[in-house]
Amino acid sequence: MIRQAIRTQLENAPLRLINTSTGRIHNREAQIKAFTESREYQEILPSSMAYAPLQGKSVKKAVAKYFSWVMLSHRWESGELLLHNIQDMGVYDLESVGMTVKLQKFCAVAHDAGHRWAWSDTCCIDQNNLNEVQESVNSMFVWYRQSALTIVYLSDVLPSAQSAALANSVWNTRGWTVQEFLAPKIILFYRKDWTLYLNDRSPNHKESTAIIKELKDSTGIDAQALVAFHPGMTGAREKLRWASMRETTKQEDIAYSLFGIFGVHLPLIYGERKQMLSVGSCRKLWLGRATFPR
Repeated sequence: MIRQAIRTQLENAPLRLINTSTGRIHNREAQIKAFTESREYQEILPSSMAYAPLQGKSVKKAVAKYFSWVMLSHRWESGELLLHNIQDMGVYDLESVGMTVKLQKFCAVAHDAGHRWAWSDTCCIDQNNLNEVQESVNSMFVWYRQSALTIVYLSDVLPSAQSAALANSVWNTRGWTVQEFLAPKIILFYRKDWTLYLNDRSPNHKESTAIIKELKDSTGIDAQALVAFHPGMTGAREKLRWASMRETTKQEDIAYSLFGIFGVHLPLIYGERKQMLSVGSCRKLWLGRATFPR
């Protein structure tokens, strides 16, 4: 019963996560090992032997809580920590300089919110493994959707900033961030000093009228979609418009960042810039009128 509950929970989970207590990165096998050695495992072990529906629900709830994770949405900057920088040591053991501080603060905030695991795209994906990159890009929307919380870090929004700072943040111009605020069910915005945006201490900023209005006015995305977005081909033209003015570091990511929004899974073709898919040709592909160049 426990094994089945773990398989179900990890089916839509990121491939690697950072333990917010130790700062060490874990793959799925290491997460499962940590769980079997935990107090939570010892507490549910007797229940798993009873096979009654009530005990089954209790086991699933305990497993889901243990393996829940927090996602980070942010703008990449120079000097971000990659997988090899933290693979053999804890995040908290690194010198607190540069982008290390951002990762440390993110993990600490996630931990203080009561979550054991945290994910950042900078260091939880092996950027040198093309198969892993492809799986991650195609799964990222689901990872954000299934997260217990998504933290948005606005590195250019000062503590003294008033309304409209979110709308004017560089974070709000990036292509990948569209799915990163549409997909999650619970989201919190943090300023440069890791205090809550507008000092809004509500448990979910998707329930904040002021913040949702600011996003609606700056992105053109209606409030209903911002709060409860559903991926798919419906309203394809409008969804393309949402991303049309945004920027990505790699040109191909203009298309790839839309995979989750349209609910499609497709191969990545990084580097083939001469045959790169424009947003327009990507729309034709999703409508079944084109194929990827080979």
